[in-house]
Amino acid sequence: MKRIKALVILLAALVLTGCFEDRDDNIVQSSSINDFVWKAMNLVYLYKSDIPNLADDRFASDAEYAEYLDGFASPEGIFESLIFQRETVDRFSIIVDDYIALEQRQQGIFKTNGMEFALYGAPNSSTDLVGVVRLVLPNSEADTKGVKRGDLFAQVDGTTITRSNAGSLLNQDSYTINLSSYNDNGTPENTDDSITPNGTDIALDKFQYTENPIFRNEVFQVGGENVGYLMYNGFTAGSDVGLNDVFADFNSNNVQHLVLDLRYNPGGRVDVTTHLASMITGQFTGQVFEKLIYNENLQELNFDYLFANSIGDMSINSLGLNKIYVLTTDRSASASEGLINGLAAYIEVVQIGTETTGKTQASRVFYDSADLGRQGANPAHTYAIQPLIANGINKDLVAVPGTGLPPSIGFEYEERPLNLGVLGDINEPMLALALADIENSTAKRNIIKEQPQLITNKTMDSFDFLPFEKGGMIAD
Repeated sequence: MKRIKALVILLAALVLTGCFEDRDDNIVQSSSINDFVWKAMNLVYLYKSDIPNLADDRFASDAEYAEYLDGFASPEGIFESLIFQRETVDRFSIIVDDYIALEQRQQGIFKTNGMEFALYGAPNSSTDLVGVVRLVLPNSEADTKGVKRGDLFAQVDGTTITRSNAGSLLNQDSYTINLSSYNDNGTPENTDDSITPNGTDIALDKFQYTENPIFRNEVFQVGGENVGYLMYNGFTAGSDVGLNDVFADFNSNNVQHLVLDLRYNPGGRVDVTTHLASMITGQFTGQVFEKLIYNENLQELNFDYLFANSIGDMSINSLGLNKIYVLTTDRSASASEGLINGLAAYIEVVQIGTETTGKTQASRVFYDSADLGRQGANPAHTYAIQPLIANGINKDLVAVPGTGLPPSIGFEYEERPLNLGVLGDINEPMLALALADIENSTAKRNIIKEQPQLITNKTMDSFDFLPFEKGGMIAD
């Protein structure tokens, strides 16, 4: 909360002394949302110095500024015009027309049928796709209807999924998936392989759902030592309290190794990330975990997040580890990457899987109010922006590369759609790779990695159908 108050106080001062403190009220009214967007980006955007239209001296008069604002037909238009290199650098800043839904999503509340999936190119087709269920949220519609990780579906509502219709078919609030099977036609060659319906149809409806990001935690015994496993799917506010309970259990079971599963974790709050890092370690209290560096307007906010020994009045349960295994995919983003990057400056991190998303920057939600905070937001609309506002770096000043964090050498592994396994089971391939290394069994690792990949060319996944997912790491 102290960080929020400091930001609000500074922004209030900057707004009150900004470039257009004397602009005419009629000008603001003529394009008030566009005015809010420009004003906020001018103050907080990380790449302000790279966008000429955000320069403090860009406009010579109120009239010129008003003409500029009126040149955009929508708030989305002006916002996109102010983004620095959208395709390569800033892939993550967002504008929304419903900040209430955005706030709920950041709290783990969103509309879903509970089925998360990836879409791959169907074998021997240049147009058709096949959906592969990768995660089913507990007590969701998909869960109660019997959808399972690893289920295949090539049709929705009886229509074959293609590259051109996937969005329209899977963006619906209600639809039926027509389950399928992989058919190798009894031959070793894959040139005649296909996806065929198996006669099972499951109707799914989307409902408001509150996700517990702590998906699963287990303790295994491997080679006479105890191994903790934690699948964590979002660094949401308040989830660090539940994490601390998990680590209390790990401590009571004398866990000596930890496998942290972040394969589908898109990120979240930096303070929660810091607390989790402190639970994993414990021997670095008071030292820098991550630094946030803001733009030239907000240098007063540059901040060091330190390893902690408490969350409020609650002591942190720490394992004191010097090595950790982290499971990742291309959907491991933002705070997930920040955790790996921050820990790597102190302990050995064995990263298993594929390259991560590549997002080192932090963002924050800003509203159309006097100080850009939530209180006093303009009641006439529900637009808000969540731009990148700071660079996250570790104590050695190293940032996550835009191409993502690569897996450790020898631990490269892409999930096989036909052999996903059960999450949290010792035979699930990515977890099994970690356990094999703990056992020091190179042979087991090689057997897992040699499994065939019969469905390839992932084109998109269920994250792409969620409107707020790319916002990423939240500066608290």
